[in-house]
Amino acid sequence: MKKWAFFIFSFIQVIWVAGCTEKSFEPIDRNQSFIASINIQEPSLDFIDELGNVIATWSFDKAYTGALLLDNDRILLYGHQLDEIVVFTLSTGKKLYSKKVELGTTNVYYDPDIKQYFIANSKMNTVTSFDVEGNELASQRLGNYPMSMATYKDKLYVVNYKDTKLSVLSIKDLTIEQEWPIGKSSHGIVIIEETNELWVGGHGEGSKPNSSVKRFDLETGVVRGSIEMPLMPVGLTKTKDKVLVVSHGHNELYVVDFKGNVLWEKEVGANPFVVNQFKDYIVVAGYDDHTLYFIKDGQVQKTVDVGKGAFQLLVREEEK
Repeated sequence: MKKWAFFIFSFIQVIWVAGCTEKSFEPIDRNQSFIASINIQEPSLDFIDELGNVIATWSFDKAYTGALLLDNDRILLYGHQLDEIVVFTLSTGKKLYSKKVELGTTNVYYDPDIKQYFIANSKMNTVTSFDVEGNELASQRLGNYPMSMATYKDKLYVVNYKDTKLSVLSIKDLTIEQEWPIGKSSHGIVIIEETNELWVGGHGEGSKPNSSVKRFDLETGVVRGSIEMPLMPVGLTKTKDKVLVVSHGHNELYVVDFKGNVLWEKEVGANPFVVNQFKDYIVVAGYDDHTLYFIKDGQVQKTVDVGKGAFQLLVREEEK
């Protein structure tokens, strides 16, 4: 009887240990440059090198809707319908830590200079700051559905997607310093420090879809002008000398200088939400055709098939 009891206990222990073993993924070498596509229809993460080779794919059993790099070797995953965020170490493929959060995470933004990340939540209508180890620092209630974020010097700028205001917060304690009037359903934000401006894109609302990027004075919030775009310019990325904008309403990429002049444009992808720069390429993700487009000198040089619903792009380039 004792032998049977010991056997059953040991068997239960084996099952418990196996069930609690954390899933790990294919490691990514620390020196490997990549562009990673976060795919949300069938949640996965594709890592791609500059030759267009898929070097690894992480497939998930949870509905992650976004990710960001925490410095060189950590990646944070989150989901709008998930009650936790998870941080993995890329070079091992193993989970570093997870942290309980409220349902409704719309976006997470990382500032590498101060080594803090900020979580925007649409159900609580809050933004909360954390250090890289996941320790909460401060929290603030904002407008309806905070989502797009950017930092500059000692301020955090937050677009409230289902509201008509952009919130300017002190990074130190997240106190609200200013609120600027913006259009409802604004989405996408970049800071152009060279001209002391903040640019905001957006979907528009109802029968009035948005077809411009608004330019705001970075200190006062006064509108300096707008840049006419195809319908729904929502993906904005700043490079060293230009701004890349994708409009998912018309499947268009616009390349713009810091003064707001359109340098060139190209129809590309099916329903693109995001664009980024990787090495010498501009890369556009097609959400509906599950394809990355590598563009150089205004022309598509190669395409890469990725998982369904390419929604976000992360870039890591080898440190020299």
